[in-house]
Amino acid sequence: MNASGLAADLAALHFLRPAWLWALLALPLLAMWWRSRRRRASIWREAVDPHLLQALLGKTGGRAQSAPALIAALGWTLAVVALAGPSWRQVEQPLWQSASPLVIALDLSGTVMAADVPPSRLAQARAKVATLLAERDGGQVGLVAFADDAFTVAPLTPDAANVALFLDALHPGVMPVDGQRLDRAIAWSTGLLRQAGFDSGDILVLTDDADAAARDAAANAAAQGYRVSALGVGSTAGAPYRLASGGFATVRLDPGSLRELAAAGGGRYATITSDRGDLDALGVLEPRSGDGTHQPGERGRSWQDGGFWLLPPLMLLALLAFRRGAPAVMLVLVLWWPGRVAASDLWQRPDQRAYQQMQQAAEAYRNGDFDDAAERYAQVEGADADYNRGNALAKAGHYPQAIEAYEEALRQDPGMEDAIANKRAVEAAMNRQPPQGPQSGQQDGDDDSQQPGDGQGSPGAGQPSGAGGDSDADDAAPPPEGRPDDAGADKPSERDSDTPPPDAEAQSAADAAQREQMRKALQDATQPSAEEGETPAEATETPEQRERRLANEAWLRRIPDDPGGLLREKFRLEHQRRQMQQGWEPR
Repeated sequence: MNASGLAADLAALHFLRPAWLWALLALPLLAMWWRSRRRRASIWREAVDPHLLQALLGKTGGRAQSAPALIAALGWTLAVVALAGPSWRQVEQPLWQSASPLVIALDLSGTVMAADVPPSRLAQARAKVATLLAERDGGQVGLVAFADDAFTVAPLTPDAANVALFLDALHPGVMPVDGQRLDRAIAWSTGLLRQAGFDSGDILVLTDDADAAARDAAANAAAQGYRVSALGVGSTAGAPYRLASGGFATVRLDPGSLRELAAAGGGRYATITSDRGDLDALGVLEPRSGDGTHQPGERGRSWQDGGFWLLPPLMLLALLAFRRGAPAVMLVLVLWWPGRVAASDLWQRPDQRAYQQMQQAAEAYRNGDFDDAAERYAQVEGADADYNRGNALAKAGHYPQAIEAYEEALRQDPGMEDAIANKRAVEAAMNRQPPQGPQSGQQDGDDDSQQPGDGQGSPGAGQPSGAGGDSDADDAAPPPEGRPDDAGADKPSERDSDTPPPDAEAQSAADAAQREQMRKALQDATQPSAEEGETPAEATETPEQRERRLANEAWLRRIPDDPGGLLREKFRLEHQRRQMQQGWEPR
């Protein structure tokens, strides 16, 4: 940096938070306190006369004793100056632009089915809202539908495309009660803007008429900073429409009442057209700026806080606060002892160390190292740890120890359903007798399951709890947080056996051959070739994948094709809630 640049920076130097500089006044007080403390700490002053003390102490009370005080004073000064925010240069940054939000209130009363603007008022209104959402240049947008009451279709969001997804579902049939309460629509829209934290915004209503209550609501919204505009939907000639009772009535556009509404709300009025001229006249395609001073993309300059430059010298001074040789010792520990000194272990709380131990135990459990998992769980206290330890012991075949672990978990948490179910499954596995011959697996249809009590069972077992309906483990609730991911799914009684007893070898081979034949038959019956109209992916899927896909397709066919059903149910429930509360507020 040249001399002229340095001089310019010094000339521009100022403090962003100058109030912190008052803390420098504490330095003299701290110096006085330190001197008095040092004077009281000297035992020689109590036994030696003052005129002999200096001759006795010599120069030991000079610079050596003053160095800590000077270091502390310098550190204090640097910290205070850094907190004061010294600044001497400006940097560019984009200016935040506050675009005015817009809430669209769409009339969904029975009158929108009139065809004075073909094909219907509803079709014209939905098309106009779609154009507005597609061409509006920024700003948050919300959508409200109203008839006898007002409801939120889409809350305020910067994603206008997300709001447009609901347009096709809008129909008078989704409204719980017919009517035309425009005043409630304006009040509801005002509440949405207020709850979103906006002090100003726009409300655009699409309807054909406005009464005195609606004008009062528009004036109230304008008093709170929200501009209300109106887009007239329909024609002055009018057209008939069908009432909910089955009769017919005629409805006409009343431009005069809508102009009065816009005037009361501080907004504008326009009649719906086939082009975007009406939206241009309303001024809703270009959001108003919150302060009216900055344009999009404009950049400004702000003073940069340079206090961070004082942190390195302040940290160097902090090293001198250690005892003599302490910085060198710390450096040696960091460089030569990284394997034995872990910063995370030194600063971890007991609960953090327990959580880490649980994570390591869960990882060992998933990897199949059940003995190691049980040892790690034993080092952690709590019902969850004992429950998981019981799972690991059961998977390792240590059933008596597993039952003890479950009992310990139940002593701490008597209502733990998973521990109760797994304890029953392990007890059933211990009481179950192994098969005695090749035909024993076929004598009881329920005894085809695996026998985990001693690690010996008929091959091909897949039932988790074995004979006679001891299936509590299957019905157990998922394990609570902190248990292995597969602890609740793979119950202890699901432990596969790799070493069948000698007298079951023949039956094992027969079962394996029978399963292979059934698999091929199922595949031939349920998996047609790609020539029958299937995609290559469907032709190569397994029977399980095909069964799952067909079930999903059947479930989807059961869902009625009613895009407005969700809104209809939502509005109905909200209407019932308001009736119960005898009042309503925007939510």
